[in-house]
Amino acid sequence: MIKSMTGFGRCEVCEGKRRFVVEMKGVNHRYLDVNIRMPKKLNFFETAIRNLLKKSVLRGKVDIFITFEDLSESQVSLKYNEALAEEYLMYFTKMQERFGLENDIRVSSLSRCPEVLTMEEQTVDEEELWNELKKALDGAIGQFVETRRTEGENLRNDLIEKLDGMQKLADFIENRGPQVLSEYRQKLEAKVQELLQDTQMEEGRIAAEVVMFADKICTDEEVVRLRSHIVHMKETLQSGENGIGRKLDFIAQEMNREANTILSKANDLATSNAGIDLKTEIEKVREQIQNIE
Repeated sequence: MIKSMTGFGRCEVCEGKRRFVVEMKGVNHRYLDVNIRMPKKLNFFETAIRNLLKKSVLRGKVDIFITFEDLSESQVSLKYNEALAEEYLMYFTKMQERFGLENDIRVSSLSRCPEVLTMEEQTVDEEELWNELKKALDGAIGQFVETRRTEGENLRNDLIEKLDGMQKLADFIENRGPQVLSEYRQKLEAKVQELLQDTQMEEGRIAAEVVMFADKICTDEEVVRLRSHIVHMKETLQSGENGIGRKLDFIAQEMNREANTILSKANDLATSNAGIDLKTEIEKVREQIQNIE
């Protein structure tokens, strides 16, 4: 099943005293471009997060937002630096003796001296933390991929419909060819009779002119190749392959090349209009393909 590059996913996991919320959103991009916003405490998981995403996503600009809350009471601890406190007291005593000042140091004031008492985060089990984060990531990625598949199915149906319309335009251009030649021959004969009046022009000369005109406006090869590209694109859309976006874009470019040639050879208003409609539909197809992974 084809996937769009547009999608959204969200998952919240709360186990014990920890809570993870992962949100993801994606738009089309030529390559895989991942932007992760998360607390600094989780930065060492960035490579693992990217590797996990690459298993499910091939292309697109993906933004990942991770929220983490640790509500446990043991997440920080108070650290007392006894050696530093002793050094502070030693210098306070020296200052008292040197300047003849009253030493009014209390425990409360000593505890406020820099680095005597500090808050220190407790060591966290990285494997345990990753397992909890991975659950949230797996849930968000699963939802993200599912929304991309749903949008991809809608894109596939729309593209098939557009390809069917292009097939009808190709049929019209092909069927119109003999009519254009017949109309040209009639106009040529009428013009010759008007110019020469009673004089008869050789049938061979008229036939030669018609043949030259037919060779000039012939689009049989272009129509055959265009049909082949239409069939190829349909088969690719229905193949269930992953990462077909670039392949479809290449096929669309070839289709556009054939449509340009058909339009340049058109010597008839109806054929020209059909060629313009064909290019319009191809451009719509190319726009839609830009959203396919």
